[in-house]
Amino acid sequence: MSTGKEVEIIEIFAGTTWQTAIVKSLLENAGIKAFLKDGILGTLTPWWTSPGGASPIKIFISNADYENAKLIVEEYEKNLKAGN
Repeated sequence: MSTGKEVEIIEIFAGTTWQTAIVKSLLENAGIKAFLKDGILGTLTPWWTSPGGASPIKIFISNADYENAKLIVEEYEKNLKAGN
């Protein structure tokens, strides 16, 4: 039975290895499945992923989780800025 709503995978966050590890953990603790892209390649061979340095590692989620995930990412970024 189809609900009429297609599931899409969308990017919710991009950052360094440690930033993405924290955000992925926050998302998963909230029951949101999150997947990383470019994690291994960007860490092991940064010269292959972007000129001059490592590309950010990206976190992807289902579009069904977007609203909740967006709130979590915004809170993380707000706290990150407050710490600087």
